[in-house]
Amino acid sequence: MGKLLVFLYEDMADFEITYATHLMGTSGAKEIVTIAYENKIVKSKCGLTYTVAKTVKEALNDVDVEGLLIPGGWNGEIREELMILINKLFDENKLLAAICAGPRFFAKAGILDKVKYTTSLENWGESQIDLFKEEKDPFPRENYVKTRVIRDKNVITSQGYAFVDFAIEICDWFKLFNNEKEKNDYLNFINNN
Repeated sequence: MGKLLVFLYEDMADFEITYATHLMGTSGAKEIVTIAYENKIVKSKCGLTYTVAKTVKEALNDVDVEGLLIPGGWNGEIREELMILINKLFDENKLLAAICAGPRFFAKAGILDKVKYTTSLENWGESQIDLFKEEKDPFPRENYVKTRVIRDKNVITSQGYAFVDFAIEICDWFKLFNNEKEKNDYLNFINNN
């Protein structure tokens, strides 16, 4: 059974990844492994708490990893071990999926220079500078596409409100649909019921 890592951090928007992890843990038969910088309880923006299974450093040596999911949120602490993990998975053609503000981690790792992407951080103004304590826009804006969700190479990025589309695109990456029609029918069913 392959492992799907989920990066947890304080004040993350956990709702953005719960549908994806549900589908991958059940229909996708993936082992969902929570990771964080430190092995401690992590509290999401809504107040739910999560247990960390491994540190990011420990996850670097796990050979059964098939991908990494990163939710959005306003705590953008960047540590070298996460940048190394992102680049390692990118180079190994493993799935990298981030939603809302989560693609900022990919931008900081330099992989968004190589793919088209989307993010809820459509511009870098005073509020983003205040939230992330970072003057310079980390995103390569020439690769930004204003869309709900986009997949380019092994990278899936999404707007925060499109968490259902995000989950379905992750399922498609792992070939849970037989064809594009089946994928679109499922998406239409979920969005219209």
